Amino acid sequence: MSISVGERVPDATLSEYIETATESCPLGPNNFQVADLVKGKKIAVFAVPGAFTPTCSEQHLPGFIAKADAFKAAGVDEIWCVAVNDPFVMGAWGKSLNVNGKVRLLADGSAIWTKALGLEFDLTSKGLGVRAKRFSALLEDGVVTQLNIDNDGGLHTTDADTLLKQVQS
Repeated sequence: MSISVGERVPDATLSEYIETATESCPLGPNNFQVADLVKGKKIAVFAVPGAFTPTCSEQHLPGFIAKADAFKAAGVDEIWCVAVNDPFVMGAWGKSLNVNGKVRLLADGSAIWTKALGLEFDLTSKGLGVRAKRFSALLEDGVVTQLNIDNDGGLHTTDADTLLKQVQS
């Protein structure tokens, strides 16, 4: 059973590869607790089955990068892209697509958060292991206020334009 609108997202640890060290975040992979990241924030989050995969790299992530300013103008504090990959892969993917801080690329390496959300996609039979279903959501102080799920792995209702329209309405 997947998470629903009106429910609080579960806590888990997500990792982000930090390219530029700061006082609070050293260079390299840094772990963050979802409960801490969502406190008092409006977050547009979307998940992809995998970094560097065709639809994810050519359409899904680029759509959110292109619409980042519009999301900010609509009151969204952060945009997250989550994938069941390691933080090194997510960091390299972000660099390859010139994300430049517009979207936080968060790794759920063992699919712990993805499974807690009930949004896992088992591709073990294809040699790809457990992945995240393609989804998008709006979180307000950790509560899901919008949720879109593409159960077949395609990009139909989880794109940036759809979520942005929901945020603006």
